[in-house]
Amino acid sequence: MEISLTSWILAFIASVVLGISKSGIKGIAVIIITLMALAFGARASTGLLVPLFVVGDIFAVIYYNKHARWHYIRRFLPWMMSGVVIGVILGNDLPEETFKIWMVVVILGSVAMMTWWDLRRSKVVPTHWSFAGFMGVLAGITTMIGNLAGAFSNIFFLAMRLPKNEFIGTAAWVFFFINLFKLPFHILVWETITPETLLVNAKLLPGVALGLFLGVRLVRVIREGFYRKMILLLTALGALILLLR
Repeated sequence: MEISLTSWILAFIASVVLGISKSGIKGIAVIIITLMALAFGARASTGLLVPLFVVGDIFAVIYYNKHARWHYIRRFLPWMMSGVVIGVILGNDLPEETFKIWMVVVILGSVAMMTWWDLRRSKVVPTHWSFAGFMGVLAGITTMIGNLAGAFSNIFFLAMRLPKNEFIGTAAWVFFFINLFKLPFHILVWETITPETLLVNAKLLPGVALGLFLGVRLVRVIREGFYRKMILLLTALGALILLLR
């Protein structure tokens, strides 16, 4: 794989942000996806990211394990896995340009969803099993097509009123299982994970480690209100750049 310096810089920044995200700062996965898609293309970036996600997940489940709420994992995970299978079928034969457009739609839709959630006065969300099913299937489809389940899974866990550490610990186990579940599909069906992409992953691991180190400290000091608005704006801009690329 011939990779330009610009692509390496974008990928390294994405790997740092990935580490920060896995350390507990949620809602920034869309930035990771956008940067990697700019660096390597929409479809190729999905396979490049999954092994890095698994590395971050291993740290997260170890660091936040005692805070995991397994009741919610059992409630959400099966729906999300079914969504992954649907995503494999939908995304398998999509042309690159169409794949990119769908990724942009998912990114902007995720931004709109999280903005809507932040602006709502009422925080009451239905907790019926159908709500978990709907959000879980959507999360599974979007995580397979574009590694973008964050908005849907975040809304589900927010609806469950989980405290910060329990939110992080529960989500960490869900995504650890889901990213492992996605690996065979990327290797055998989409063929987006190869020995060459794994070599790229290995070179980006220092960025993930740096992000994990920074993220653990940022979790304690970051101002949520300003941070979320900034991330939503940057994410929307990134998606538009990806669309026009």
